[in-house]
Amino acid sequence: MERLAPMRLYSLSKRHFVLVFVVFLVCFALTVFIGVAGPDCVVTRTIGWLILQRIYLACVFCSPPLNTYNQQLWLTCVMQAEHSNIRDFQQPFEINVELKGVVHDATEVPINKMHQKLRKLDCSPTKCEEIIVLHLGYLNYTQYRVKVSFGGLENITYDLRVKFVWKTYNQTFSQVEIWFRFVFVVLTFMVTCMFAHSLRKFSMRDWGIEQKWMSILLPLLLLYNDPFFPLSFLVNSWFPGTLDAFFQALFLSSLLLFWLCVYHGIRVQGERKCLTFYLPKLIIVGLLWLSAVTLGIWQTVNELQDPTYQYKVDIGNFQGMKVFFLVVVALYILYLIFLVVRACSELKNMPYSDLRLRFLTALTFVVLVISVVILYLRFGAKALQNNFVAELSTHYQNYLPAEFLSFYGLLNFYLYTLAFVYSPSKNALYDIQLKDNPAFSMLNDSDDEVIYRSDYEDMPLQNGRAIKATAKYQDESDSD
Repeated sequence: MERLAPMRLYSLSKRHFVLVFVVFLVCFALTVFIGVAGPDCVVTRTIGWLILQRIYLACVFCSPPLNTYNQQLWLTCVMQAEHSNIRDFQQPFEINVELKGVVHDATEVPINKMHQKLRKLDCSPTKCEEIIVLHLGYLNYTQYRVKVSFGGLENITYDLRVKFVWKTYNQTFSQVEIWFRFVFVVLTFMVTCMFAHSLRKFSMRDWGIEQKWMSILLPLLLLYNDPFFPLSFLVNSWFPGTLDAFFQALFLSSLLLFWLCVYHGIRVQGERKCLTFYLPKLIIVGLLWLSAVTLGIWQTVNELQDPTYQYKVDIGNFQGMKVFFLVVVALYILYLIFLVVRACSELKNMPYSDLRLRFLTALTFVVLVISVVILYLRFGAKALQNNFVAELSTHYQNYLPAEFLSFYGLLNFYLYTLAFVYSPSKNALYDIQLKDNPAFSMLNDSDDEVIYRSDYEDMPLQNGRAIKATAKYQDESDSD
């Protein structure tokens, strides 16, 4: 017999289920409202339109004053053709960038030598595609001076205008982000402690697979919210940002692994062997995690050596990485769909296992739909183009923090909701003690029957089953 600690999920009525979803959506809507009402994520400073000569143009200019609350710095350029009757065209050209840092006494410190990059000018009759000139993942100086020159545009027979744009994170938004993360760190710590406290009276061997996974995901959610995030504003280093990206990849990969294990584990009773149960899932999710970490490290290392680096420069290796990542994602989705369909077909006649399955599927489906909408609004339909990694951090629809705050709030409230429904109810220990009594013993083979079902299936409540079992036991004693 497999004995499991009960869940609050089993004691909830339909009205309670509706209330759980309503509270979840209200909390998520609150984060969206805060994001919409909050400050812009990115502030820009434009250096006016310059006439780009066909042979060569060089210009030198300084960035706006910066501090650690600006977090990162981008320099982009936008070109526009003077002639109004042109057609779509593409033109390769060269861009040379020299970057220097300005210290307090106005001394300029060279950051990198002159870098020559090949870029492609992609223009339509109205405008040309924005080009990322350089990107700094952290700010080591209060101001930067850059020299940009163009070459290879002599084949163009009409004049071009060029506009340079500095982009940094808004200082007010950085303060909002600090407080937002801090609040979720505190909430996650409280939820983790309350969930662990609710399971303290049950042996870990009696925990259900959802409860075991929640005891792993909640501490990882604490890292996902990154309690070390304020270090980014105290230390001028690439390490805090890389650590934050590592924590995010770790949590998201664990969440993907959680879905695979739970949908498979609900219908697999008894011992779940590591080789046959966990290993295939670890391989699939591990490849996704490895791809995300590799891309992050790849970008960080190259940008430290060359702030003008983009994935377009190394397009061959990047295409291979992108294809590999998409193949693994497709494999994961097919495997997850297979587990969900098989679980639904096998557990549809088991009331309590079916309840676990339906609740997790419904809530996860809502979260996935909202996540897809957020990602589409943030990155657009061109998120998987050749240069999508270099442009992810610069593309904010309407420059509002709603996309950032809503995604963090969505994942946090999703885990809080699961922790609530998977935690034992207040009278769970009393029910277990009744089952340990031989007079009220209900021995069966499945999770449903071990916890809640008995030979008296016509009695819907546990107390009713216990009373009926007690009456039967007393009648047999009187007859003896």
